[in-house]
Amino acid sequence: MTEKEMFDMLVAGGLCTHGAAVLLGHFKAESEMNPKNLQNSYEKKLRYTDDTYTMAVDNGMYKNFVRDAAGYGLAQWTYWSRKQELLDFARSMGRSIGDPEMQIRFALNELRTGFKKVLQVLKTETDIRKASDVVLEKYEMPQDQSEAMKRKRAFYGQEIYNRCAGVVGSGTGSLTEIQARQKLVSVAVAWEGCREADGSHKTIIDTYNRHVPRARGYKVKYTDSWCATFGSAAAIVAGYTDIIPTECSCGRQIELFKKMGRWMEDDAYVPQPGDYIFYDWDDKGTGDCTGWPEHVGIVESVHGGKIRVVEGNKDDAVGYRQIVVNGKYIRGYGIPDYASKRSDV
Repeated sequence: MTEKEMFDMLVAGGLCTHGAAVLLGHFKAESEMNPKNLQNSYEKKLRYTDDTYTMAVDNGMYKNFVRDAAGYGLAQWTYWSRKQELLDFARSMGRSIGDPEMQIRFALNELRTGFKKVLQVLKTETDIRKASDVVLEKYEMPQDQSEAMKRKRAFYGQEIYNRCAGVVGSGTGSLTEIQARQKLVSVAVAWEGCREADGSHKTIIDTYNRHVPRARGYKVKYTDSWCATFGSAAAIVAGYTDIIPTECSCGRQIELFKKMGRWMEDDAYVPQPGDYIFYDWDDKGTGDCTGWPEHVGIVESVHGGKIRVVEGNKDDAVGYRQIVVNGKYIRGYGIPDYASKRSDV
């Protein structure tokens, strides 16, 4: 995962561009942005390298990850409770403990749930030194909090800002269809954990409302159902509104997919990451469902006939659902033309 991809994912998760650069600056200072980094002073003590330690944690051979007091990953998570949460988060996603995307998502989730004052700074502060000092003192909390260290970390943040700030997702280089799909999925999953209970879902609705013209001129309220708004906001951040229609109504969004010629009526269709799956909770489970849709999500992955979907407004939050191919309640699929985004041909 590149520096720019991490930056884009943090911005999609609600951080301002300055805040995203600041957090990555600290990750550079902590681990050189190596998600498999085992604290150097522990390599000899534990007789592991970055790779062998990661592999041993993943396969269960090493069972003291939580309590060994060794810093690990992008942020060099060290304290036992934070390492336990990181391990649980990785397992819940079915990812390696050293997976960079998982760690970025975990950091965002950790900020939302345990470091809300730090998160607010990273969402609003445009002074990189001020924001960096807050992250140093309130989130990373290393032993060395000297003025020299503060200057070093702020300098890293400024360097990253200079390289990455601008239009999110505007990185250069060739893009395959798979990467185009993953770009949309990465935006969606970065919002995991946003919920109505603490108001963190508002960043999603604000993203939708800032995009004009709005569908039917309607400004979504924070109290409205927001599953289609979530899917539309992901398309806005990814820069894909030309292939994904923006709407706050599931039914209206299906109509727009149909007008684009990108609607798949067959419930038995095997989707790909980035496809939009629509549900009808009144589906009787017999024949092809053609009823009015009540919900929508974005396909994250498909394995062994099981579809993993990331959804907004699932139990009033961004969360996951697993459903089998051709399962009950599937209304159909919006299938954006990701091939049109390829630049590798």
